[in-house]
Amino acid sequence: MEELHGSFDEKIAYLKEQLRADENFDIIYRCFLIGNRSACVYFIDGLVKDEIMQKLLQYFGDTKPEDVPEDAYEMLKKHLPYIEVDKFTKVEDILKNILSGVPCLIIDGYKEVIAIDCRTYPARSVSEPEKDKAMRGSKDGFVETVVFNTALIRRRIRSPKLIMKMMEAGKSSKTDIVVCYMQDRVNQKLLDTITKKIESIQVDSLTMNQESLAECLYRQKWLNPFPKFKYSERPDTAAACILEGNIIILVDNSPSAMIVPASVFDIIEEADDYYFPPITGTYLRLSRFLINIVALILTPTFILLTDHPNWIPNGFEFIMTKEPMNIPLIWQFLILEFAIDGLRLASLSTPSMLSTPLSVMAALVIGEFTVSSGWFNAEAMLYMAFVAIASYTQASYELGYALKFMRIIILILTSLFELYGYIGGIILTCLMIICNKTIDGRSYIYPLFPLNSKKLLRRFFRVSLPKSENQ
Repeated sequence: MEELHGSFDEKIAYLKEQLRADENFDIIYRCFLIGNRSACVYFIDGLVKDEIMQKLLQYFGDTKPEDVPEDAYEMLKKHLPYIEVDKFTKVEDILKNILSGVPCLIIDGYKEVIAIDCRTYPARSVSEPEKDKAMRGSKDGFVETVVFNTALIRRRIRSPKLIMKMMEAGKSSKTDIVVCYMQDRVNQKLLDTITKKIESIQVDSLTMNQESLAECLYRQKWLNPFPKFKYSERPDTAAACILEGNIIILVDNSPSAMIVPASVFDIIEEADDYYFPPITGTYLRLSRFLINIVALILTPTFILLTDHPNWIPNGFEFIMTKEPMNIPLIWQFLILEFAIDGLRLASLSTPSMLSTPLSVMAALVIGEFTVSSGWFNAEAMLYMAFVAIASYTQASYELGYALKFMRIIILILTSLFELYGYIGGIILTCLMIICNKTIDGRSYIYPLFPLNSKKLLRRFFRVSLPKSENQ
């Protein structure tokens, strides 16, 4: 990397040209005197704490010539003892710090440039996330500023063995990435693999933040829709995963944590499972498992029983459609699957003040009119309503859409091949889950395979295990 060299005026002119300070209104440089020495500071307007900059400039302006040190080290030691500071000579390091919001001070006669970290980023409050809510427990959540997110984790884990390693990726974006882990509990082989992959990322920018990073970390074919990572916007969940030996990856400008490795049991777990007594937590967890399974096979089972009404058990004849079907049942379900996603996408773009009246109108007009007009049967609407509500019982969007894709495949196979298609679709779904691998190459259904009975028991039931057991 090239070093910043030349006279004071040449350094100022070079940085001014590289930063295009005359074209960028928010890149500000301020020249002044420190004692009898010329000085200039570069910073980004809006990313600096004005009060600190004002006090620094006032302090430097009052410095007497005999009090000005002869080198940057003495300046840091005697005149900047209370602020996070550093010194650089490489042009790339200086430009990176300035563009990250760190003011850089150039003093005539000093070889090094002094970086004064008094930056501040625009940020929202650490309120509870909209999606990843819990009925009990803490009500704070991750935000888009990575330093705030690391502080939320540090607040919960007060151990010197908690390591937060700063890295970066992206030639243009230089996105900050923080890898968090417990030094004495982490899988060292997996940690080395992840850090090497992050260091070797050759992209211009992480355009989509965590998703871009995930695709860089796992470059295999994404034919299997089941997620390889678990995401959480809750700092208490992230802290618990770190204590269990997992690795947390935080990406600047992203309000969630990426948890690796993650099996299907890890992804299904939620904070409420642990914020209630064991019997209640067990009930919530088992309910979530059963609801997801029922939502996966409910509509294909209805199609199968409609084609073979003699298979319906005695006393359940009421599940059959009462009205004639103008549109084949398979097309009704497929249209409703896409319609539900359309309503979900529309709700994201609907102003909050209109969301309630539009929801009521959609329920009355779409629900009632489509049945009475003959487009859909009431039974199809009922079962798809259950499926739509069931998709919100777990927080993972990725897992929800994976189950949705598999449900559509089972629907189509059942419609084409009846019982054989129904069984084949379920087997295909099981194979997708069983043959999937976590990012460290372990089984996606561990501890079911390979079997670890104690940990498998804990996955389904909130039970207490011996303290000596390795988590």
